[in-house]
Amino acid sequence: MKNVLYIGNKLNNETSNISGIQTLGPLLENEGVSIYYRSSKPNKILRLLDMVWSCLKLSKQVDVVLIDTYSTQNFYYAFLVSQLCRILNLDYIPILHGGNLPVRLKSFPKMSKMIFKNAKYNVSPSGYLKSAFQNYGFNNILHIPNTLKIKGYPFSLKKYDTPRLLWVRSFSKIYNPELAVKVFSTLKKVYPNAQLCMVGPDADGSRKNVENLAKNLNLTIKFTGKLEKKEWIELSKDYNIFINTTNFDNTPVSVIEAMALGLPVVSTNVGGMPYLIEHDVDGILVAPNEPQVMSSEIISTINNSERTKELVENARKKAEKFDWNHIKLLWFKALNSN
Repeated sequence: MKNVLYIGNKLNNETSNISGIQTLGPLLENEGVSIYYRSSKPNKILRLLDMVWSCLKLSKQVDVVLIDTYSTQNFYYAFLVSQLCRILNLDYIPILHGGNLPVRLKSFPKMSKMIFKNAKYNVSPSGYLKSAFQNYGFNNILHIPNTLKIKGYPFSLKKYDTPRLLWVRSFSKIYNPELAVKVFSTLKKVYPNAQLCMVGPDADGSRKNVENLAKNLNLTIKFTGKLEKKEWIELSKDYNIFINTTNFDNTPVSVIEAMALGLPVVSTNVGGMPYLIEHDVDGILVAPNEPQVMSSEIISTINNSERTKELVENARKKAEKFDWNHIKLLWFKALNSN
């Protein structure tokens, strides 16, 4: 097995969810891959310096560098680390997490070419990003989906009496958490006993806006803050619909997890979502920023339990394809090929 340096945000704080480095890394380690992680430093500058220093220090000890690559500020550490790898003659593999990365390709073509053209591979968790990158002339793309261990997600059919909505994401503008409140407000007019629970850390201060909107609309919403995975899986037993409100997306693990658990998913039709969910087959897709439309689909989900039962059973079958026992073979091939 290879020796790997994994570059990403290995943080454990109240403003960040579990990231790729914290899920994929341990799975690979359990398969015998030797991994060095960078970085867990909370300060962004110190974290970047730690990443750069680790490349220099470990360049003779590792065979390949994995780089979690996002479309936000983290895009720049991917650029710096990738170029250092080129200088050190180190193979590197960006893992394309950012649903808004196609905008980066368009806005920063030279920088993007320097990162992605020179990579050993670019790993895309979604067909959406694979297609987008190929359209910009990048052909060294491997599609390796996000993964989970399916045995940790007990499937159960829900009771569809009144909407009990579950939202799991970080509170960030790009994920449009305020849409969840607007949908909930619409549903309360039809189902006075409807519920909404929002799970996740406050990444950019958006939670305050959500709380203010809820207060102005006289709504009671359950906010749990950041939960460990086992905690929100246990919490999910009390809810019967999972909503995904984002404006930009790739293939979010939280949605795959909801599909595995038997929660019907109603999601905005953005980014990689239509590559993950087939509308009216294993989930529901709606236009972004349309609370009335999303509310109508939720009502339909509640009223047509037989159709919903078919949706969730199909979704579970699809989620099983993301099990680590399948996905790990793709990673072995990527890491061990010359």
